[in-house]
Amino acid sequence: MSDATVIVGFIVVLLVGIGLAVGSFLNVVIYRVPLGLSIVRPGSACPGCQTPIATRDNIPVLSWLLLKGRCRVCREPISGRYPLVELLNLAVWLALAWWAWNSDGLIWLLPLLLVLGSAGIALFFIDLEHHRLPDAIVLPLYPVTVAGLVLAGAMSGRWAVGSALVGGAVWLGVIGGLWLVTGGRGMGFGDVKLAPVLGVTLGWVGTSAAAVGLLMAFGTGAVVGLALMAVRRAGRKSALPFGPFLLIGAAVGLWAGEAIGSAYLNVVGL
Repeated sequence: MSDATVIVGFIVVLLVGIGLAVGSFLNVVIYRVPLGLSIVRPGSACPGCQTPIATRDNIPVLSWLLLKGRCRVCREPISGRYPLVELLNLAVWLALAWWAWNSDGLIWLLPLLLVLGSAGIALFFIDLEHHRLPDAIVLPLYPVTVAGLVLAGAMSGRWAVGSALVGGAVWLGVIGGLWLVTGGRGMGFGDVKLAPVLGVTLGWVGTSAAAVGLLMAFGTGAVVGLALMAVRRAGRKSALPFGPFLLIGAAVGLWAGEAIGSAYLNVVGL
């Protein structure tokens, strides 16, 4: 077994362990932050009988499976969202690590991407349930993003400040413009505050990533909205949270934005 194989294996094991643990913490964030509760104290407890959850029953995914999705004490059902969020965070972390490993000069962007990926999962579920993107999660992403991009630039020598600023300006201009034009009815202010973070990060990858990500956010939102109307789960005036579509669009922009942009330029002969 080569040294490279050992190193890769160690990194994967580390990502799996920490990724699942962070996913477990995200469940606390998703439940408590919208309610204005502390994410530190008290410790996790059964929502039914309020019995504190023992360490052995707090192992990500495994404990839920062993308990068959029920509290050990009162047998109250435990939502399947808990293992779902844990597994989703793990999947996102592994996918981001794979992308960064195979992207020339962008491996040092991974720490920022992991933070944004986990924060995005929390915001996704909160916005779906509560129709808002809490400042407690969104605003700290500003200094984190700046620090993450500075780290990426310093370690790789690749400084994409210009395209990052363009990406942030375009995302803020479009989302903020819609918020202003519609008086906040077509777009929440939380979306406006989240947009620059996503736009700047995608812009660091490339202007095509930022542009495709923004287009995919609106495209995905339109498709889902029309589908819900078709099955009569929503009407023309129904309010859909747009945060999840911003996050989905950003993911597509990160993964395929540059490839899509290059393909488009080839088609139009530029």
